[in-house]
Amino acid sequence: MLKTLEDLITIIRQRKSSSDENSYTAKLFKDKSLSTEKVKEEIGELIEAVKNNSNKIHEAADVFYHLIVYLEGNGIKIEDIMEELEKRKKINK
Repeated sequence: MLKTLEDLITIIRQRKSSSDENSYTAKLFKDKSLSTEKVKEEIGELIEAVKNNSNKIHEAADVFYHLIVYLEGNGIKIEDIMEELEKRKKINK
């Protein structure tokens, strides 16, 4: 399961420096306002899908993808987020 996420992050990082005009990911990196709007749009679609009990998994996957692109495009590394979450983790004793 985590391998899939790691693979996605690797591909997104590769596309960040891509000049392939057919790459949707590269397009999102080049157009920060588009990337921002897509994150907002996809979160809205996920909220609606949950409310309507339809396409939840599909919409959640869209949110993950667009959020990772948005974060990477703004210099926020997933590793740093994981480190922050680790700091917040409460250990049950």
